[in-house]
Order: sequence, then C-alpha cells, then structure tokens
Amino acid sequence: MSIIKTVETNEAAGTVAKVYAALKQSLGFVPNGMKLLSSSPQTLDRQFQSVSYYMNHPTLGQALIAMVRMLVSMKTFCAYCVDINTRLLLDMGFSAEAIQATKKNPEMAPLGEKEKAMLLFVMKSVFDGHAVEKGDIAQLRKLGWTDADILDATALGAYMMAGDILYNAFKVEKEAA
Repeated sequence: MSIIKTVETNEAAGTVAKVYAALKQSLGFVPNGMKLLSSSPQTLDRQFQSVSYYMNHPTLGQALIAMVRMLVSMKTFCAYCVDINTRLLLDMGFSAEAIQATKKNPEMAPLGEKEKAMLLFVMKSVFDGHAVEKGDIAQLRKLGWTDADILDATALGAYMMAGDILYNAFKVEKEAA
C-alpha cells in the first residue's frame, strides 16, 4: 500500500478507528490516501477534518472541488489523486470526454462561468501565485464569490499539493477498481 507502515482497518484504535469508521460510513471504504496518514493519528485527523469541511462546503460545489484536486494532482504527477478524482467526476455524471478535455485545458471544464472562473483562479494561484493581481479577486467578487470562498478554494489547491507530495513520496497505490 505504501512504503511506510500504515494501520489497517482491522488494527485501528483510538483516533484512527474513529476516522476510519466515519470514512466507511460516508464513503463506504477507507481510501489508501487516508490509510497512509494513519501513521500519525493527528495528521490523519487534521486531514479528515479538512476533507469533511470541503465535502460539506456551503458554496464550493463538489464538481469544482474534484476538478481542483484533479488538475492540481496532474501538475504534481500524483496518479493516485488524478485517478480518484477522475472517478468521482465520472460518478457525478461527467463524461469521460469532458473530463479529458478539462485535463488538457482547464478552460474547457464543464462548469458554469462562476465556478470555472474560480477553478482557473485556483490553478493560477497555486502554480503562479506571484501573477495573482487585485483584478483577479475583483472579478471573482463580481461573480458572487466571497473572500472566504476565494481563500477556501485556494487553500484547497495548496493542501492538495501537500497531499500529493506525501502520496508520491510514500508510494500510495490507487484504489482497486
């Protein structure tokens, strides 16, 4: 599963058992990426809190969130995260063709104007933060995004990079199909 020791579901206790139970209830399984973090129960719990926050985000849609995660992971060469987020988008009803087009060119993302603007902003922020200008923020506000939304979406992209580093370094395997 990875090159460091992780806690399997049948061995979990304490915080790890609590997080695993919540993941099983909400997803039906414990993703390998979360199992990796079981080596540090505090890190696992922090990541679970973050995932839970975004799964229930009041304004950032799940398709936007999955696309941010997928596109960031493509740039960081995290096959694990690209795969899991591609599957999430397929499960949401997006066609394989639309997802592939988005992977090639994020401007082709099958999102409304508001969400597509946020997606493109996050990609710009994460991969060329120095290029972000006041006008970028003003445009997002004009579309109805709040500063909290802008910060949350950008933080999601930044957190995804951190996760990708861990998943790549410790060789997390893709979920079985």
